[in-house]
Amino acid sequence: MKSKLENIFLLFIFILLTRNSFAQDYLKKQFEYADSLYKNQNYYDAITEFKRLLFFDKYGEYKYQANEMIGLSYKQGAKFSDAILYFTIAEMNARNNDELLESKLLIIRCNILRRTTSHAIDLLTLLGNDKRFADEEKEIFYWKGWTYIFADEWNKASQEFSKTDTNETLSSLCKKVDEDKYSVAFADAISHFIPGAGQIYTGHYLSGLLSLGWNILWGYVTVNAFEANRVFDGLVVGNFLWLRFYNGNLQNAKKFAEEENLKITNKAMQFLQFNYAGLKP
Repeated sequence: MKSKLENIFLLFIFILLTRNSFAQDYLKKQFEYADSLYKNQNYYDAITEFKRLLFFDKYGEYKYQANEMIGLSYKQGAKFSDAILYFTIAEMNARNNDELLESKLLIIRCNILRRTTSHAIDLLTLLGNDKRFADEEKEIFYWKGWTYIFADEWNKASQEFSKTDTNETLSSLCKKVDEDKYSVAFADAISHFIPGAGQIYTGHYLSGLLSLGWNILWGYVTVNAFEANRVFDGLVVGNFLWLRFYNGNLQNAKKFAEEENLKITNKAMQFLQFNYAGLKP
């Protein structure tokens, strides 16, 4: 009788171990299949399969990895809010400091891409104050630099990259962009005093000279009309011609400065996208 009970117990243990082994093997194959979909850029299908993995993963063995991969799949589709949601779930299931740091940085990188600058800076500041990541100071400076790039604050970006000691290329690039950009405020200010000066400042010489010429012409006609006691003519010319060209000069000065700045920043962003080999958001 005792021997029979022992055999039943051993059979039960064998079935249990076999079942667990089968379950583990299934989960591993499911993860590898979902991961292969991600690597082949089938992000929508990858999300479905990673969610299937989570459904069958009763003990949460893949809870960190699967949620992180779902987040990465959403990130590839530019669905940053969805990505942040799953990175946050991954963060809550991190098994060590390395995984915790990785999930936090992925959340920050999504905030950089969607240009929620203040939130990204707040998260990086919190990360810098966390004693668990005291050795990650340069990593924090690095992502602060990228945050300021996407916020179009190139001088601040240059300052952050310079603190890493290893990103002189990025620091120099950001500094050059900041120096090359035109001051919209200055273009507007000088155009108030000298019509056309703002356009000339931004390299639009013909437009600037034409603006200056028209303002001189209609200004002369307006003043001459008032001096000749032709008040009505002076008001008509002053309001409808001189004022029109003067206001147009102010609008063009700011528009040209903004357009030139956009060209400068777009060129820098294209370089970073296609020629910079380092880690990007």
